[in-house]
Amino acid sequence: MYQKGDYIVYGASGTCKVEDVTRLSIPGTDGKRKYYVLRPVNSSKSTIYSPVNNEKVRIRDVISASEMEEALQKIAELQAVVIENEKLREETYKEILRNADFRQCVSLAYILFQKRKERLDQGRKFTAVDERYLHEVIGVLCTEVSVVLQMDKASAQGLLERSLKQALVHT
Repeated sequence: MYQKGDYIVYGASGTCKVEDVTRLSIPGTDGKRKYYVLRPVNSSKSTIYSPVNNEKVRIRDVISASEMEEALQKIAELQAVVIENEKLREETYKEILRNADFRQCVSLAYILFQKRKERLDQGRKFTAVDERYLHEVIGVLCTEVSVVLQMDKASAQGLLERSLKQALVHT
């Protein structure tokens, strides 16, 4: 069980700080169940109330700094996200974000980054769906990078984008 002050990754909501672990006395709850009171790092005005034993949303520890640095240095070597059916690619993107696995999210960002470069090099537009999910996955990753490496979000985004560009050069 997480404690007040811990940072966690809460599904597609991304990195959150555990503000409290409490029982809620609001309509629709039985008052016996414990809840995490979560504050998303990327939205300080939002609050998420999640049952401690939530089986619908994946909750995990933030990745360690060494694991993160290794993943960012070896982006091109991460297991690639496979999209077998282009018509179902958006569902694949959503599933990766729901699972909230750092390496899978980095792999998705890399594939979308690569896809954008290829399309622009061909003089074609990057699709709106791909652009939206690239923006979303970069946002999710940046909040975790900023928390783990203790840097502001802009610096985290710069690090992530430099790592993605470097991986493209080496492939």
